[in-house]
Amino acid sequence: MSYKIEVCHVTKKFKEYKALDDVSLQFEEGKIHGIIGRNGSGKTVLFKCICGLIKVDKGDILVDGKRIGKELEFPTDTRVIIENPGFLPGYSGYQNLKFLADIQNKIKKKDIEAVMERVGLDPKSKKHVGKYSLGMRQRLGIAQVIMEEPSLLIMDEPMNGLDNQGVREMRDLFLQLKEQGKTILLASHNREDISVLCDTVVEIDHGRIVKGNI
Repeated sequence: MSYKIEVCHVTKKFKEYKALDDVSLQFEEGKIHGIIGRNGSGKTVLFKCICGLIKVDKGDILVDGKRIGKELEFPTDTRVIIENPGFLPGYSGYQNLKFLADIQNKIKKKDIEAVMERVGLDPKSKKHVGKYSLGMRQRLGIAQVIMEEPSLLIMDEPMNGLDNQGVREMRDLFLQLKEQGKTILLASHNREDISVLCDTVVEIDHGRIVKGNI
């Protein structure tokens, strides 16, 4: 069995508050893993620690066998949605993705257009992102995450703002990504999203794993 992510006895405190309390988890490669829990349970802090955005106080996190914050600052070949996707409001969706794509210079115009169509957006639309609905911004955030074909996707509440049709479309998309061998970490308040999509599920409460099937 090949683990994409290993979380080993991780503790993270903010002053006296333990956001993560001796958490140990293993996430297998090529599957969708669900994380559930109430607001403030520790889900988002766990995701930020895995991404290297927050340094752990104790323990280790390994992605592809490399220790985050020691051997790697940020896990390579990984894309993330945590909280609301941030875009430049005075530019179109295509322009925003083009700015981001130019940083790595891995994909071309046709790839950006294709990924926008894949999430249900019109790449030729001149509409500024500042005038997008919440659902449209969420679709654009998902496009940003998948456009460079990363092997690991970490998504915190990716269905926020989507209507029922949008939720169905994104569920289909995530299942297609899994079929392509991607590993997905997904936090959602929607139990149906978790039951439809996830191969494994863990629940966090007050920074501790309370149950799961990993």
